[in-house]
Amino acid sequence: MSTREIDFVKVSPTQNMTLLVRSEHPVEEYRGIATAIMSAGHVHAEQVGFVRKPTSPGADAGLRMAAGEFCGNACMALAAVSASEEGMGATGPTDVLLESSGAEDVVRCRVERRHPDYFCELAVPLPRRVQPWTADAGSALVLYEDALHVVIEADRVDQETRDRAQATALRLGESWSVPLIGVMVYESRRKRLTPLVHIPSLDCMVWERSCGSGTGSLGAYLALKQRGPIATDVTQPGGTMRVTANCEHGRLAELTVAGSVRIVAEGKAYVHA
Repeated sequence: MSTREIDFVKVSPTQNMTLLVRSEHPVEEYRGIATAIMSAGHVHAEQVGFVRKPTSPGADAGLRMAAGEFCGNACMALAAVSASEEGMGATGPTDVLLESSGAEDVVRCRVERRHPDYFCELAVPLPRRVQPWTADAGSALVLYEDALHVVIEADRVDQETRDRAQATALRLGESWSVPLIGVMVYESRRKRLTPLVHIPSLDCMVWERSCGSGTGSLGAYLALKQRGPIATDVTQPGGTMRVTANCEHGRLAELTVAGSVRIVAEGKAYVHA
């Protein structure tokens, strides 16, 4: 039996516990490492990203998620870690440029130190399209190159709603060839989002404490629904995030999400194989 040593930092972006692996490993080992260390019997987290040397000009850091998807909260987590290590953000906002899986271009994250946290505002990639979902009234599909999100409006989130969301995630995971399926249950009267994330390749389904890219999808949905710009706070199980969406001529032109990030631990983990 061999043992792999994993250098990691554990970060809490609005309590969406994220492990950033800083040691270098072959890409083909990412999924096995992620499955092991995110489990309840190991370091435990909701998601795992791998820090890489960027190849894009001007990028400060690179990130690849275990399944190759884009993750807004993981990007904000890496931006906060990068700012911390470089001593940035203490005297005012600073921009961290990130190369990320699931994003064609470098993404910008504005970081400001607000002890003991960092406040991060991330410009997220725009969806390819947003369209009504006929399978469920009051809902929409938000499509990306690497992910499919479903925004479902609900009066409340009870066990029946959760069961239906999980069944929807499984069904879409079988019929869509994308790394990530998100079901974003939104209680509009309370401005409350309950995010479910399913990654078929990792056989992983998690009711997350918060979801950055899901918050972005919600913002895109709301802006197109009201045919104008929106800026709103969104309450989630782990806290509050803010989403801003701008529209031009009925099309999304800009989408940002913001939230607090706290660095909570770092060290070494061991994966036995």
